[in-house]
Amino acid sequence: MPSTAPTPHSGGFLSKTFRSLRRYNYRLWAAGAFISNVGTWMQRIAQDWLVLTQLTNHSGAAVGIVMSLQFGPPIALMPWAGRLADRVDRRKILLVTQSALAGTALGLGLLVVTGWVTLWHVYLFAGLMGCIAAFDAPVRQIFAAELVGDEDLPNAVALNSTLFNSAQLIGPAVAGVVIAAIGTGWLFFVNALSFVAVLAALLKMRASELRHLPKAPVSGAGMLDGLRYVRQRPDLVIALTMLFLVGTYGLNFPIFISTMSVTEFHGGPHLYGALSSTMALGSVFGALLSARRESPRVALLALSALAFGLACTLAALMPNAWTFGAALVAMGASAQTFTTSTNSLVQLRTQPAMRGRVMAIYMAIFLGCTPLGAPLVGWVADTWGPRWALGMGAASGFGAVLFALTYHRRHARH
Repeated sequence: MPSTAPTPHSGGFLSKTFRSLRRYNYRLWAAGAFISNVGTWMQRIAQDWLVLTQLTNHSGAAVGIVMSLQFGPPIALMPWAGRLADRVDRRKILLVTQSALAGTALGLGLLVVTGWVTLWHVYLFAGLMGCIAAFDAPVRQIFAAELVGDEDLPNAVALNSTLFNSAQLIGPAVAGVVIAAIGTGWLFFVNALSFVAVLAALLKMRASELRHLPKAPVSGAGMLDGLRYVRQRPDLVIALTMLFLVGTYGLNFPIFISTMSVTEFHGGPHLYGALSSTMALGSVFGALLSARRESPRVALLALSALAFGLACTLAALMPNAWTFGAALVAMGASAQTFTTSTNSLVQLRTQPAMRGRVMAIYMAIFLGCTPLGAPLVGWVADTWGPRWALGMGAASGFGAVLFALTYHRRHARH
């Protein structure tokens, strides 16, 4: 008689969507990461609002510079971050990097609360956080495979995104209220404290249940091996180039939302926090849909990039905060589908021993290229208005689709 026991991926919507939570280590990670993510979102809102309204006269360009300093270092540090991720115990790396990020939040909070903070202090701490994140981010991405294995990797990546964006539903809204009531400084302390949760989760994990990926052999080539590997894979070239286009000009949400809130809708921190949380609704929806997919395809990347371009176009045309918020839901869903699917595709189509270096390239693009475009997007918002900045986001989505179609046809002819 054939067995009727359910397969690992069978069952209803909930059992399939949240299947990674069956694993003890992933449950610990999810709980700790969610608490830490709430704190991170609170600090992001506090930092942007501090720069936009207290340290400058509503300068979108200054917010863009902060983004550049905070998310740019992965480009410069990519060779070392990738090699480290492929060769060292990843849980130990995360314990160090997460502790260091907590320290930067505490230090900046002390400057703000004491009234000593200047714009240059924010720039300095943003740069420090960027350097730490350059080593933290690729390790954090491939650590998901150690928690659940390759069979559930797309689901774990999508659930990580769900947790991050679910935290965005809470963090910005709470931050807006707190800023209006007592100011920005204490939110940095809250974020520093939130890292205790993820550190505790890492310490309590069962080491015997971690699925250790093969370690890369020692090679002087380092990141060049990763670049050569990517160049030989048309699917990875398409995915990473599309990510570069959308990431550089389209994922500048702090600039889009903060400048629209202040200059177009004449709102305060409440509106900024509420609109940031509204976009998170769409992001959570997009991540949950991604969690049900077994293995993403390049076609899905193209469709989600097209949807993102259309959503940015609609957002740029919306006449008030309510309709703009509705467009943000579509932006969040399409952007999350695109980034989550790209992450899973790149990991699953890369050999395990090469994942650290390839994911360092991925994170350098994902974290590093948005800051490359941020000063330009901020300058456009200051000079011609935030609606034109959103137009740049729309163009990035459409451009990514055109590249994918052109490259695919050229490669198919060969």
